[in-house]
Amino acid sequence: MAQTDLHATATAHLAWDNRWQTPEGRAEWLVPEPDLIHLLPRLQARQSRQALDLGCGVGRHALYLAAQGFDVDAIDGSPSGVGFAEETAKSRGLEVRWRQGMMTELPYEDGAFDLVVAWNVVYHGAPAVVRQTIGEVQRVLRPGGLYLGTMLTKRNVNFRRGREIAPDTYVIDGDSDKDHPHFYCDGRGLAELYGGFEIISLAEVEHSKPGSWHWHLLVERGAQ
Repeated sequence: MAQTDLHATATAHLAWDNRWQTPEGRAEWLVPEPDLIHLLPRLQARQSRQALDLGCGVGRHALYLAAQGFDVDAIDGSPSGVGFAEETAKSRGLEVRWRQGMMTELPYEDGAFDLVVAWNVVYHGAPAVVRQTIGEVQRVLRPGGLYLGTMLTKRNVNFRRGREIAPDTYVIDGDSDKDHPHFYCDGRGLAELYGGFEIISLAEVEHSKPGSWHWHLLVERGAQ
């Protein structure tokens, strides 16, 4: 699939850009996820330092990591999200390198990071978008680096709702960010997508809305 086609389905940041412009839209996305907080002792034991918040939104994970002493980069397709995050960092006296950009084209060197976090991000697009993004995560992680992220499971109530625009990829017209493509996978599909990683932990977790099942995964980049 051509790069322009990738961008044609990786469009959810447009809906999120509208959400990030109001206090009400940002309200649910200001506190770091427990999965990241619980990961901190492992990161400290490994002496991890370089971190990337991929799809940073309004910056909750980048800000948390910076406050814990990490050297942090953060990127998102939403200018309003990045702008709010940057102002928040300044108000807290935290240093984060903020960038606006696409998850399929990360502007970082190979092996630049010990940790990549992408929470509710990678599944926003057709399978080619998902594969390209996972490949970019693998590229920018150093060997042995950790990736903490989520995917949509096929138990999710929205699987098979709306229009199927690509395999396992659906659009629900008129439904906020679900008006943009969302990709769903089962355990076998997830293992295939992350074949270049060692799975450390994997769980199906229901988020705040009933039926909002997601995979929560922590994986390690292999030596190759």
